[in-house]
Amino acid sequence: MKKIRHLSVVFGDQLDQQSAVFDGFDPVQDAVWMAEVDYEATHVWSHKQRIAIFLAAMRHFRDALRAREIPVLYTELNSKKDTGRFSSRLSTDLKDCRPDKVIVVRPGEWRVLQGLQKVCKEAGVELELREDTHFYTTPADFAAHAEGRKALRMEFFYREQRKRFSVLMDDGKPTGGDWNFDKANRGSFGKSGPEAPNTGPTHRKDATTQAVLELVGERFSDHPGSLESFAWAVTRDEARRDLQNFIETRLPVFGQYQDAMWTDEPWLYHSLLSTSLNLKLLNPREVVEAAEQAYRDGKAPIAAVEGFIRQILGWREYVRGIYWTHMPEYIDRNGMGAGEALPGFYWTGQTDLECLRQSIGQTLEHGYAHHIQRLMVTGLYALLLGVDPKEVHEWYLAVYVDAVEWVELPNTLGMSQYGDGGLMASKPYIATGSYINKMSNYCQHCPKNPKERTGENACPFTTLYWGYLLRHEKTLRGNNRMALQVRNLDRIDGDERRAIRETASAIRKQS
Repeated sequence: MKKIRHLSVVFGDQLDQQSAVFDGFDPVQDAVWMAEVDYEATHVWSHKQRIAIFLAAMRHFRDALRAREIPVLYTELNSKKDTGRFSSRLSTDLKDCRPDKVIVVRPGEWRVLQGLQKVCKEAGVELELREDTHFYTTPADFAAHAEGRKALRMEFFYREQRKRFSVLMDDGKPTGGDWNFDKANRGSFGKSGPEAPNTGPTHRKDATTQAVLELVGERFSDHPGSLESFAWAVTRDEARRDLQNFIETRLPVFGQYQDAMWTDEPWLYHSLLSTSLNLKLLNPREVVEAAEQAYRDGKAPIAAVEGFIRQILGWREYVRGIYWTHMPEYIDRNGMGAGEALPGFYWTGQTDLECLRQSIGQTLEHGYAHHIQRLMVTGLYALLLGVDPKEVHEWYLAVYVDAVEWVELPNTLGMSQYGDGGLMASKPYIATGSYINKMSNYCQHCPKNPKERTGENACPFTTLYWGYLLRHEKTLRGNNRMALQVRNLDRIDGDERRAIRETASAIRKQS
């Protein structure tokens, strides 16, 4: 192997040919390093489609680089060089190619960054860490925003970014006269259901993708999920077609129905772009610009466009800032002292509760569920049940095709489970089964009644909601945003309180 000046490490969620890792890259002297390793699929029990989308996208990216005559040192899972972890594979290759320097863009996980630093230190090779220009902001930007604030709130961060990057701004003021149109984005489908159901991703499997699916099906046969419906974008061209399709066909009604759910309709009007964004096949700037242009051209209403942009320029950047500012201790936070085990049906979907059966069932089939299904069905049930937030995090990281720890962990542990004690969210996102009944038709197919909190027909969400309030009453009374919900406890007499506690305890034991 020839002497290499710079070895540019590219991980599976960094598939951007415009990445900062290529700044100053010389194909004559430098090389790209990529590796498929078992541990990245097994440190959490990853869904087959999650494994497949990473591997297929990596191989297509490798081939695209080689087509540009960029040298790539690439280890495939089915090669004899596989060593189980990227650190041991890289350690071996550093000895062989003896680069003067390793260059990497900030990885998507603290664990990966620590492993990389350790390997390079042991090999005596300089490591240059570059910030990821894929994002609008850096961890340092977020730290500057957070400095001196008693509380962090995404809305204020989002407004700063709108101004800084001139997104949806007119003469220094927010387009449409307001910063947030969330109140217009809470519609349900009513009795008629969605008018034009989305068919989901439809990309054809070429020989490269097909080989990956066969490999995953054989090598990870005991992992959760199915590969049958796999049709995700695994190249930049495919991702760009998905973006165009969303902007033209679903963005106009996305906002109104973004929180709605419907039986046997997993895709609805959502963008399905998070996988491509998190793999870096799409740049958030082009996505935001396309959405804003749709509004400027009169093709989508401001509420839909602002709501969509807020998820990218607001939430996506915000959670990344939370992650890098508070790791590594963040992952062990458990602000509400939750300690129950995750119910086994989260891995099988075998439950009589229709909302959970629908949400978990489509997750196992497609590796996908939209944000309300994650936050207000699977996440809500785990929160009310009192599941250890680290277990919930590991499940979300394992089963969703768009899951990378920097974005998944704060959303799960912080927003969904309130495990960080209010750092991410100002209050726990809790509700009775009536919320699910309002936003879906799931309850029509369920034997439980969302209005009842005790008795044989009581909805477990409703019982557990009141049980959660009772369990954490003292803590929650100190939260101004929970004042109304906690005051409702005062209307419940001692006998019913005991009945709620007993029923909630029975549900936890059965789960």
